[in-house]
Amino acid sequence: MTTMTAPSPIYTPSNVTPAYRLYWSFDLFWHTLPRDASWLPSLTDAIRTHEIRLLRHRFVPPTTSQFLLSTRPMHSPQQIAKYVKGNLRHIVREDNPDPFHRNYGFRSLGSSKRKVVERYIENQLGHHRVADPRFEEQMAECQISNTEVDLSIPRRTSHSRYWYNLHLVFVNDARWRECGLDWFRSFRDWIVRIAEKRGFSLSKAGILPDHVHLAFGAGSEKSPEDAAMCWMNNLAHALGMKPVFQAGYYVATFGEYDLGALAE
Repeated sequence: MTTMTAPSPIYTPSNVTPAYRLYWSFDLFWHTLPRDASWLPSLTDAIRTHEIRLLRHRFVPPTTSQFLLSTRPMHSPQQIAKYVKGNLRHIVREDNPDPFHRNYGFRSLGSSKRKVVERYIENQLGHHRVADPRFEEQMAECQISNTEVDLSIPRRTSHSRYWYNLHLVFVNDARWRECGLDWFRSFRDWIVRIAEKRGFSLSKAGILPDHVHLAFGAGSEKSPEDAAMCWMNNLAHALGMKPVFQAGYYVATFGEYDLGALAE
């Protein structure tokens, strides 16, 4: 019997350059709220070694520490929670050997709220006018707006309640400008299939001749980098095992709250 091997990825973290804006709100639940946050500088330094930046912290009674964090694309929500909880437990272990509960809350944030991001992607054809009005009208049927997906609803694991939404943009090869409507219909259909197969909750897709916008929810075990590589490689394989995208992507977090929420 011949064993089928998975095709090698065309896009990898070593050959793709990301641009990113990744912000997270992390809620940690103490057994008893500390009197102060004297441990905060030590925690800030400790997680910086993992390339996680602690931007803000506040106590939320009765027992919550709420952190605003920023990261690079290689960290998943599960990894970020592990680094913050593990390092903080180590820092306070002498005075408090069992400081907090195992469960936690995690939320993706952005400079704009979810409704603004989704509306922006829905209106891509209006933002990028083309010379042929007929082609623009035809391309309207290639856009994706999935009203059955509500990214405001949290997901759960055994120890977390989380919201994890990403806005991903990648740029098409220049030859896509010559592709016909049937090709873009096929591309739209592949996006739907990949979302279903890989467990992404696809809300919106803005498909244009030179770039693509996706808004979707992901599982907390996947990093933004994992998600970007998954989309780019699966689509490239579906479209003939060719490097059909430029070697870069933009990824940003978004959610029900913007970055000002933790300042309130």
